[in-house]
Amino acid sequence: MSDLINNLNPEQKEVVVHESGPLLIVAGAGTGKTTVITQRISYLINKIGCRPDEILALTFTDKSAGEMEERVDRLLPYGYVDLWISTFHSFAERILKQHGLEIGLPNDFKLLSSTGQWLLVRQNLDKFKLDYYRPLGNPTKFIHALLRHFSRAKDECITTKDYLDYTENLKLNSDSAEFVKTVVDDQTISQLSTAELKEVIAQEIQKQAEVANAYHTYQQLLLDNDALDFGDLINYCLKLFQERKNILAQYRQQFKYVLVDEFQDTNYAQYELVKLLSKPKNNITVVGDDDQAIYKFRGASISNILQFKDDFPQTKEIFLINNYRSSQNILDLSYDFICQNNPYRLEVKLQGEKKLSKKLISNVKSNAMIEHLHSATLVSEVRLAIDKIIELYNQSQDTNWSDFAILIRANASADDFAYGLDQAKIPYNFVASKGLYNKNIVLDILAYLKLLDSYHESSAMYRILVMPLWQIGQSDIINLNYWAGRKGWSIYETLHQSQTIKNISAEAKSRINKILTMIDGHSQLVRDKKNVTEVVQAFLTDSGYLKFLSQKDSSSNREELNYLNQFYKKIQEFERSSSDKTTKNYLELINLELEAGDAGSLSQNLEEESPDTIKIMTVHSAKGLEFKYVFIVNLVDKRFPAIGRSEPIEIPAKLIKEVVPEGDVHLQEERRLFYVAMTRAKAGLYFTSADDYGGVRKKKLSRFLIELNKQGLELSSSKQEHKKIDIFDQPKKAPLAVKESDLILPNKFSFTQLKAFKSCPYQYRFAHILRIPIKGKAQTSFGQSMHLALQKFFLLVNLKNRKIQPDLFDPDKKSEVANITWDELFYIYRESFIDNWYSDKKIKNDYFKKGEKSLKNFFEYYNQNKPVAKYLEYSFNLRLGDNGGDCLIKGKIDRVDAVDGSIKIVDYKTGSPKSKLALEDKEQLLIYQIAAQEVMKEDVKALSFYYLDNNQEISFLGSQQELDKIRAKIIKTIGEIRQGEFPPKPGQICAWCDFNSICEYRA
Repeated sequence: MSDLINNLNPEQKEVVVHESGPLLIVAGAGTGKTTVITQRISYLINKIGCRPDEILALTFTDKSAGEMEERVDRLLPYGYVDLWISTFHSFAERILKQHGLEIGLPNDFKLLSSTGQWLLVRQNLDKFKLDYYRPLGNPTKFIHALLRHFSRAKDECITTKDYLDYTENLKLNSDSAEFVKTVVDDQTISQLSTAELKEVIAQEIQKQAEVANAYHTYQQLLLDNDALDFGDLINYCLKLFQERKNILAQYRQQFKYVLVDEFQDTNYAQYELVKLLSKPKNNITVVGDDDQAIYKFRGASISNILQFKDDFPQTKEIFLINNYRSSQNILDLSYDFICQNNPYRLEVKLQGEKKLSKKLISNVKSNAMIEHLHSATLVSEVRLAIDKIIELYNQSQDTNWSDFAILIRANASADDFAYGLDQAKIPYNFVASKGLYNKNIVLDILAYLKLLDSYHESSAMYRILVMPLWQIGQSDIINLNYWAGRKGWSIYETLHQSQTIKNISAEAKSRINKILTMIDGHSQLVRDKKNVTEVVQAFLTDSGYLKFLSQKDSSSNREELNYLNQFYKKIQEFERSSSDKTTKNYLELINLELEAGDAGSLSQNLEEESPDTIKIMTVHSAKGLEFKYVFIVNLVDKRFPAIGRSEPIEIPAKLIKEVVPEGDVHLQEERRLFYVAMTRAKAGLYFTSADDYGGVRKKKLSRFLIELNKQGLELSSSKQEHKKIDIFDQPKKAPLAVKESDLILPNKFSFTQLKAFKSCPYQYRFAHILRIPIKGKAQTSFGQSMHLALQKFFLLVNLKNRKIQPDLFDPDKKSEVANITWDELFYIYRESFIDNWYSDKKIKNDYFKKGEKSLKNFFEYYNQNKPVAKYLEYSFNLRLGDNGGDCLIKGKIDRVDAVDGSIKIVDYKTGSPKSKLALEDKEQLLIYQIAAQEVMKEDVKALSFYYLDNNQEISFLGSQQELDKIRAKIIKTIGEIRQGEFPPKPGQICAWCDFNSICEYRA
């Protein structure tokens, strides 16, 4: 810890060792803010003596939370339990899952995506009684606008009651001069008659009332469907803390320190939440940079960082200005540029007491190349940029494609540069948050499902036919299409006639027969109303698609498997939330999602998915990243800065609770966005533009280029670019060789992963490296149902126990334990039962009755013993090896019981017990014992396998010798995994292996 702190600069060190009271850290771009906040967490744990669960660290994005957690991982020598590092929404969801029942929310609520919200409104449109916001020609046109409005209202903590009360007050005060001026300006008033003015005012009141009623209806629909949206998470969490002071007190006592990263990106509601939690100790640390506040469109309130000093007068301020990323000339140009947002910047607003400067100081010695590249046309702008990229790439053997980023203002600008890079045969990756439904493997699966729904979907049949795995020649496909057109047949009908069609090769006929046989078999699954996951699994397996993708460890195959995994999770989400899990119903959902404008969300991991490619991305996506060379493109009027657009439905000024920013808010935000783009660059910053983008008029240069020109940037002319630029040859320097077998290995390991590797490394490769989706099993669904039912049962027990008040006259008297009825447990079981992967109704009913019988026996056991569950589904991270090592084990304990000042660890099993447990059988619980002793710091009295089949409990406790053996075995196994070799071990295991059908080595 001392070595880490000694490597920090004085300001960073001051942040890390700050002990108490509010702290505002203004951290400029590239100044190591993530380093100081993670080291501060480590310092509080290792030096101040805080437990990990006494520190709450919140940030804005999953990416930031993941990076922070990963860094803290490396700084804590023994691992941790309950590390509260997350996004605001994940934190609120966790609290509500635990305590939602206290305010009437189900703890198994559904969290709706933006598309889920859209579908909810669309399917209940008649309940909204819309007039103004429901045009007859396109009744769903305003759904997105309404949802956006509701979201903004929640960002501002505006309840439906607030909104309805506001509209009632409008009706009562419709004649007031103040209200009239909010509707019509003075000039318009003078031109209207009294009757006309009254009509305008009446229309405005009706419009506001319509929105308020729609908001109320929407919230009621969410509650009726046991659903919440993302805005609800924060608002209901606030409601919980405001109305249940005992729960607020519990978390205030738990969280001794609250830290907020990316503070400039928080909204009003999120800030209210952290203010509430941090009182009365006020040990709150916020880290941010008002110059990088770029998420106003998501509801972020820049006023939060400007208000912090007013809300916490004792705040200590620390400015981090030492930059470890960019050359000084990039920083100087960027600073002079962003200063044009004065006097609205934090640097100016804090000048009252002492001189504070946000001018960044570079720790990079060399100057960067900063250049403007201007062309006559968009095509030549693309060519000019790529020409410069190739030039820079060829200059040094140390330069990789991943050193380059092309930053765009909007996704629509990506295609031109993607096409140019593709033509130049340069590897690139367009980093997008949407577009899963446009990926090849997803299009293939959707085409096949559509084909099963309707054989005569010729476009779908064509897509299946041309899949590379079939290897049907182009000439055969042309002939099939020709005969389909000539005879007026669908392609499917043509395939049935292929045996008699001339000029179709014998190989093609054989493969067509296989395709038709497969379609017939899978059509029966659809007719039998099998779940869509079963149909998809059958297609992937029977077609050979999974085998085709998994046998070669190429980067392209891994990318396709990654998209497959993301799509498969979406299908599983559909099945969890729908009573009708059939293919037909799923296709209807997909069509609705596409109608809603949803192209399928994508999760991106740049390091894993495309390590050596040029990145094309929006500036918003680039925040938090850095590149050696940055190209900011399309710098012309109305592209960057973009045109300001007001909200389709504005929130009434009287309802807004945040401090509204001053000045030209849109221009300031665009300028901050441009500043973020500039400060991503380390050694080269290039601005590109053109005269002609296809419109009638010549484009003007971006006003930002003009502002930079005033700061010293030399603007180029397009005259020199009229010469022919022939860049579409291979770069002179050979690209660095990328091994096809380079696999991304996990950083954390679970008991399940380690067990899979010891059983068969090749099976481990399928499951945990390639992450190939597997066909579900009835036993798995049943086991998950039982675990979920028992978790909810003990949650209910704990909730009822909290509501039983202790004896005021005899505080030492043992508290009464809450009574739970069998009807309550059976209701929980019914609601928790997962009905996937049962081959028929009889088998499903048999399993259900089996579970009911087991739980009845368990209920008797519970009433006789009344175990007190201290923790449920308790997660831990355990670090093994010398001095903490780098062998990180993750796990989740089903139940931890409190037993006379010690604990008993309980793991549920749905099978039957063995007569005697060998050391190998005990491994999972022995790992839990190590974690409990070393990380949870608990005294373990017993380890217990609880077998639900016959309600038998087998308890034991690991000896030191057994624990040492398990520790050594884990370290050795992880070492073997990290060698990156996964040889097959065929044998008896093959009979029940999930990957039997695609493994070429199976016995």
